[in-house]
Amino acid sequence: MHSPATEIPVAVKILPHGEGLPLPAYATDGAAGMDAVSAEDVTLAPGGRHAVATGLAMAIPAGFEIQVRPRSGLALKHGISVPNAPGTIDSDYRGELKVILINHGAEPFEIRRGDRVAQLVLAPVTRASWLQVEELDETLRGEGGFGSTGGVVALGN
Repeated sequence: MHSPATEIPVAVKILPHGEGLPLPAYATDGAAGMDAVSAEDVTLAPGGRHAVATGLAMAIPAGFEIQVRPRSGLALKHGISVPNAPGTIDSDYRGELKVILINHGAEPFEIRRGDRVAQLVLAPVTRASWLQVEELDETLRGEGGFGSTGGVVALGN
């Protein structure tokens, strides 16, 4: 049996243009991401990008990041996505959380203050260190990249 998730407190500051908006929240008990809302009205032209204000700044605990992910309904129905998905908010950033959105759709897309625009996922961070070597260990895949493992008809395998 899986135990319930542990809640990690994240300090949040509501900026003046974020007053009256809900804090990011989980829509259901099983949701991995919290819905974040827009603090501004903006129209995204087809192919257009905009850093949508949320009216929030936060202090993410050391050892964590917040990942900014697209909302699946916006992506499927309107072509609205996060171009750098998942975006990363580092634990030492203290500025306003803005969500970079792109319109891959054919029509302009209206975003209104209070609209849910992205999901936020608090995630642990593992830091790497480099170990320089002369040779790497052998694997079955070897140096095969970009489609080398197959599974896509259009790639011919």
